[in-house]
Amino acid sequence: MNTQETFKPFIPANKVVKELTPASIIIGVILAIIFGGANAYLGLRVGMTVSASIPAAVISMGVLRVILRRDSILENNIVQTIGSAGESVAAGAIFTMPVLFMWAGEGKGDAPSLIEIALIALIGGVLGVLFMIPLRQALIVQEHATLPYPEGKACAEVLLAGEEGGAKSSTVFKGLGLAAVYKFIADGLKVFPSEVDYEIKPYKGSGIGMDVLPALAGVGYICGAQVSSYLLAGGTIAWFVIMPLIALFGGEAMIYPGDIPINQQDVWDLWSNYVRYIGAGAVACGGILSLIKSFPTIIKTFKQAMKGFGKKAETTDRLSRDIPMSVILVCIGVIAIAMWLIPAIPVNLISAIIIIVFGFFFATVSSRMVGVVGSSNNPVSGMAIATLLISTMILKATGNTDTNGMICAIAIGSIICIIAAIAGDSSQDLKTGYILGSTPIKQQIAEIVGVVVSSVAIGAVLYLFNESWSYGSKELPAAQATLMKMVVEGVMDGNLPWALVFVGVFVALVVEILGIPVLPFAVGLYLPIHLSTPIMVGGLIRFWVDKRKKVSDEDRKNQVENGILYSSGLIAGEGIVGILLAIFAIIPMGGGLTLADKLDISGKLGLNQNAGNALGLVAFALLCTALISAILKKPKAKAAVAAKAEASEEKDD
Repeated sequence: MNTQETFKPFIPANKVVKELTPASIIIGVILAIIFGGANAYLGLRVGMTVSASIPAAVISMGVLRVILRRDSILENNIVQTIGSAGESVAAGAIFTMPVLFMWAGEGKGDAPSLIEIALIALIGGVLGVLFMIPLRQALIVQEHATLPYPEGKACAEVLLAGEEGGAKSSTVFKGLGLAAVYKFIADGLKVFPSEVDYEIKPYKGSGIGMDVLPALAGVGYICGAQVSSYLLAGGTIAWFVIMPLIALFGGEAMIYPGDIPINQQDVWDLWSNYVRYIGAGAVACGGILSLIKSFPTIIKTFKQAMKGFGKKAETTDRLSRDIPMSVILVCIGVIAIAMWLIPAIPVNLISAIIIIVFGFFFATVSSRMVGVVGSSNNPVSGMAIATLLISTMILKATGNTDTNGMICAIAIGSIICIIAAIAGDSSQDLKTGYILGSTPIKQQIAEIVGVVVSSVAIGAVLYLFNESWSYGSKELPAAQATLMKMVVEGVMDGNLPWALVFVGVFVALVVEILGIPVLPFAVGLYLPIHLSTPIMVGGLIRFWVDKRKKVSDEDRKNQVENGILYSSGLIAGEGIVGILLAIFAIIPMGGGLTLADKLDISGKLGLNQNAGNALGLVAFALLCTALISAILKKPKAKAAVAAKAEASEEKDD
């Protein structure tokens, strides 16, 4: 069956409507920066990011339709295409590039320049878009009936329901506003601690706590109870099994990498010195396992994609217009030469070849896999780990074993990671466009615009976070980046505590044997349990919404969507204020103080730890109540119809 003949897009090919307009570009660029920065903060703190396509589409509808009085569904699609590119560039960058800052802090070279970060992100992003374009006809058009692309389809449904755009966008903005105020009170004014922490002294080595922050509740709601429970299970194993065992049997022993006896270490010392390495081993194992399990799909994907590679559409209407293949090949060639010759890019000729070969392979894999399993389950970290292992071994074999060789390996991993993330995102966006009737070449140009803007912005964001808190700290654990650092160092000079890493590997294997998804469990094992508990609260709220009785399917669908939009607002709001507070932390105010220090009023309040913890829990409970209230709110149009029907019934009586 030729799906191209049977499928009819919402906007037909013979109808020309506004798409790539100045308004759509400006709004898309703003959202790319906002969601890119917010996801960078979220990913560095929690170890995961969320898709920006749907909240970007909803905000776009609110701005274009309600404020600017413009009514073009394809303009909205361009906005979400540009906006979601920011999130994908951020996701790829934060998994790898913080390593360069960590090495600089250890005296292994200088911190990367803004130009270096921007060029690495730009190369990865542009290659991700270019590699996907020749696959569009085969994956998006010819396999429209067999590859669902869940995020792309969901985004199209949101845009098609655009009549409610104003009401829905207000849901996002309400969540954003509440999270911004909450975050500023908690981490700006420090009225109450954003981290509630209890050490369970009778059970030495254990502890419990909660980061009472909006984004974490939002992430839990979006991920759902099942994924949240895997994260909490990993945290529980770490904080209530592994750490107490270390405390019980460690005694006065001084075990590397700890530099004091174990019986003198508190729970945070045990987590930092030992559990982080165990968790890193589990995450690495989980990433590689996900890649191995995907091999049959990868091989099938590559064969099918190659059959349709660069295949021209049977028709030449606007729905079949892509960036020409000749332009793509020239651009790829220019980028390959630029990587080799531009001094600001720490890549040699061998590395440039590795990037092009692996980049195209993983872009192909990513483009098809997200069509089946969705972007959330795309094993990008596994691809990055595999690339790092191979590239580091090649660099070591060719004599590049110094710091420059390690930096080169991370640059390769960064570009590959961004290529895979952008290729998957671009595929979802093009699926949305195919359903709506968008012109592919205009979407592809929009994707590149989003990549360019986000690449410039992400360097400033990474520098800002490093100056304010530093990577690998309690505030920004940077889970994936720390893992990538361990992989490269482990191959180059073998200074890792391999026993701890292999403990994590075998814990992950046991989890895999039990049939539990390894990656979310491993991330929970690696991160402090204080991050898993609020995510679990958000997951339980989603579980309650999904399982409520005496609720129609339509109302349940509306409530789930309300929650996702409000949660997206919570994540964006906290991310924006997180960036703002990072700026405050580096603005000097004299006397060795910063603007952040001046805003801190915690000393004036005089709360002890117990009172602060109680106040933080109360604030988080109120935040969750606001989330539930937003979930249960009925659309205005629907509420008005119900009221009218009720009034009519009373009149008849």
